[in-house]
Amino acid sequence: MQEKIYLYYTNDLHSHFENWPKIVHHWKHQRNYHDQKNEPMFLLDVGDHVDRFHPISEAMRGSANIDLLNDAGYDCATLGNNEGITLSHEELFHLYDEANFDVVCANLENTGKEKPSWLKPYSFLITEQGTRIGIIGLTAPFKAFYGLLGWNVYSPFQLLDDYLDELREQSDIVILLSHLGINDDQEIANRYSGIDVIIGGHTHHLFRDGEMMEDTLLTAAGKHGVYVGQVAMQWDHEQNELVQKEAYAYPLGTQEEDIETRQKLDQYNDQAADILNHEVVRLREPLDVHWFQETKIIKELVHTLKEWTDADLSMLNAGVLLEPFSEGPVTRGDIHKICPHPINPCKVTLTGSELLEVIRQAHTKRFMELKLKGFGFRGEVLGRMVFSGVEVETEKDQEGNEHVREVRFQGEPLDHNRTYTVATADTFTFGRLLPEISHSSDKHYFMPELLRDLLSSTLQRLSLK
Repeated sequence: MQEKIYLYYTNDLHSHFENWPKIVHHWKHQRNYHDQKNEPMFLLDVGDHVDRFHPISEAMRGSANIDLLNDAGYDCATLGNNEGITLSHEELFHLYDEANFDVVCANLENTGKEKPSWLKPYSFLITEQGTRIGIIGLTAPFKAFYGLLGWNVYSPFQLLDDYLDELREQSDIVILLSHLGINDDQEIANRYSGIDVIIGGHTHHLFRDGEMMEDTLLTAAGKHGVYVGQVAMQWDHEQNELVQKEAYAYPLGTQEEDIETRQKLDQYNDQAADILNHEVVRLREPLDVHWFQETKIIKELVHTLKEWTDADLSMLNAGVLLEPFSEGPVTRGDIHKICPHPINPCKVTLTGSELLEVIRQAHTKRFMELKLKGFGFRGEVLGRMVFSGVEVETEKDQEGNEHVREVRFQGEPLDHNRTYTVATADTFTFGRLLPEISHSSDKHYFMPELLRDLLSSTLQRLSLK
């Protein structure tokens, strides 16, 4: 006898709730379809469902996301870095307390003695015919961030070494929910046997038809709920083996919305507006914002960053502020709308020659006009880099390109051999945007504060002048 089993999943929704009612409507339709055919169907999420760029997630610190997953009937989820490192320790510790689904993440643990009641390395989904599906979860090991928040996060390979054999012994089918990214997923598929399917996320990659590597099927559905994923499997009870597995990711562009979900989101939007309507400051004059110019508010924010981190100098791209401030009351909601990024302050150590190269790169047209997606940035373009603690002299060539002529620190040219502490956005410690910063061996992150917390302090200081 053969049993058809269906897994449906989301990954990296990032609180893009505009797509959620379509997803829920689709899940309800699929569940009705499989129920009529007496086929098991399970719902999974691969993390980064929460993103504090959205007012609902900002105001309710992810609890509304969990409620939405409950209403949709999810069976199991892992957590992504947006759940893991953009919430305080206390907020993450209790994030899934009301979850009606299992939460699996094998490489995360609390540094204290008490463990979250919801956190498991793996769990099991069991069909009516008794087929056991073992689900293990892994999240991206941002050790520096997690450590500052009171969590330990370990190498995913170390935890697979620890758990995979015992999970395999207890399961007919093994599924990995991987919020690690495509490179690690492929490495795991090549290195380990016994994982039937890896459902991936984190790097927002898309496998429309799945990808086989060795004996493992890889699948992922992009980001923001534009696509959803399906895994179709066939288990042979006589042969006691998985005889077929396929994966698809498909868009829901013309899908109808679930009316109840849309109504609940409308209610959450109203609640979030009420929570974020708290007045933070009252401005005596409007504050202009321009992505390609140094304005008063971005200059003051960069100065706050320097003083708050006790750095030699600081730098921020003007694109972190999305809109101007009006004269009069400024609420938490206004600050969130203008600076929505889940970006933390950080401080790195650079030599004078490295710092000069960073400043040169930041003045290029390519850098300023870059439409960055990811690394915590939720704006349109990076914009002009603004500095505090150094004087940067530039000139333009005949084509209008800007070049750095000289950089001075405390009135003297940069010493190429001296080291300087530089405060900036943690965005630049990832990837290849500014390699000198990302490759620095001395990085210190400030958590759980976000840039908008420093912006609030800046606005309060300006209102007193």
